[in-house]
Amino acid sequence: MSIVEDKPLNSTPDGMADRVTELAELREQILEGPSARATEAQKAKGKLTARERLELLFDKGTFTETEAFRRHRATGFGLEAKKPYTDGVVTGWGEVDGRTVFAYAHDFRIFGGALGEAHAQKIHKLMDLAETAGAPIVGLCDGAGARIQEGVTALAGYGGIFQRNVRNSGVLPQISVIMGPCAGGAAYSPALTDFVFMVRGTSQMFITGPDVVQAVTGEQITQEGLGGADVHAETSGVAHFAYDDEEAALEDVRHLLSLLPSNNREMPPSEIAHDPADRRTERLLDLVPADGNRPYDMRAVIEEIVDDGDFFEVHERWAPNIICTLARMGGEVVGIVANQPQRLAGVLDIESSEKAARFVQMCDAFNIPLVTLVDVPGFLPGVDQEHGGVIRHGAKLLYAYCNATVPRISLVLRKAYGGAYIVMDSRSIGVDLALAWPTNEIAVMGAEGAANVVFRREIAASEDPEATRQARIAEYRDELMHPYYAAERGLVDDVIDPAQTRTALIDALTMLRNKHAALPARKHGNQPQ
Repeated sequence: MSIVEDKPLNSTPDGMADRVTELAELREQILEGPSARATEAQKAKGKLTARERLELLFDKGTFTETEAFRRHRATGFGLEAKKPYTDGVVTGWGEVDGRTVFAYAHDFRIFGGALGEAHAQKIHKLMDLAETAGAPIVGLCDGAGARIQEGVTALAGYGGIFQRNVRNSGVLPQISVIMGPCAGGAAYSPALTDFVFMVRGTSQMFITGPDVVQAVTGEQITQEGLGGADVHAETSGVAHFAYDDEEAALEDVRHLLSLLPSNNREMPPSEIAHDPADRRTERLLDLVPADGNRPYDMRAVIEEIVDDGDFFEVHERWAPNIICTLARMGGEVVGIVANQPQRLAGVLDIESSEKAARFVQMCDAFNIPLVTLVDVPGFLPGVDQEHGGVIRHGAKLLYAYCNATVPRISLVLRKAYGGAYIVMDSRSIGVDLALAWPTNEIAVMGAEGAANVVFRREIAASEDPEATRQARIAEYRDELMHPYYAAERGLVDDVIDPAQTRTALIDALTMLRNKHAALPARKHGNQPQ
């Protein structure tokens, strides 16, 4: 049994000084943790302790702990003989870059970080306090799930966390950092939060573990293969970020918090921009080929137009045919959604639609203006896509944009075809300002496909079908796809020189900074699922 558990309180102190001394000794023992052996075991797994993680998260010397003396009241199965302080979770608040942030950190050294009644109540109180203070919540997750010895009261504790996750969704930024096991019901809280960070090799998330999977389905798989960081960052999309170590993960948590407001009633924090707003972006003329069939890296475009070339990409490795990133332009935070022609030609599909919809929704909740960079040939065709519900999933992105009331600006770089053009924040669904480059092609479909449909009979009856087809392709392109067709009809507000892209976007964002938009009175919408 640990020192903290063994030490009895002095029932007959001589005076206030003795009481204070006793308090200081007890606090010191709580800070040291349950035992040196438990700490060594934690370190042997390549993991930091809960308090070491909190030290990295918060500005030095700013963390204030709550309920350090809390102990469980459960009995049976030997629990009455083991009642450590903190009950396996460290809770409190501190500052990140001078701004208040609340956090809880599971202490795997105590009951494996498993959640019991007292443990859950500490988290509930912290979340309620964060809601009252209007400040972000960070959960550092490293726990073995519900404390089996406490039965249904442990499960009820998770329910209270989930309820608060949902109540504060879109109200407070909520960030989950997975730094150990997160299994069963415990995995649902991170899934309800705005961002999920994971660490390779030490963190796993799954509903049922490898043993259960093998027993039920016969499939053999490791914990890392089932629910490791790379699996969730690349395949499932559950994790937004994956890192090689905890220090790098927590450094980026701090960076992310610097781009988010404290709550939905505030604007994201501004910074003084040292990158001139009127800087010309001549490099874009070489980065983006005029030929719509040639790929390029949209990240290079983003790097050119944002402040100092710095951006923070979300879900970088999941659905890479669309880019979702936070950045600053003119010192103000913006959310950028952009098709990526390097991957699947930048098409929209099930996963990219879900990814972008969630990002748009998050930006709208936290007053982050949206810039959409469009170069999209359409939705990905295929039986798997249709049977997988691409209609339903594509509608999520459409719904998110239509529902967003933050400033919205779109820029068509090259292709913008069919329903995908509409979905990517076009004029018809309420974008505030629609811009385009002189290389834009906005149409129902590409000229080749359109000519094959519209002039099918003429081409088939021609003495030289290929010559006729090429002539009709050129005619369709000249009539309906020239760079000023949409602008002539008011569907594009301006066609701009690519070298003026940064200036045009910052000017538009500045103009829209005080935008006010109201939605009809309603309890909530019924968005596509």
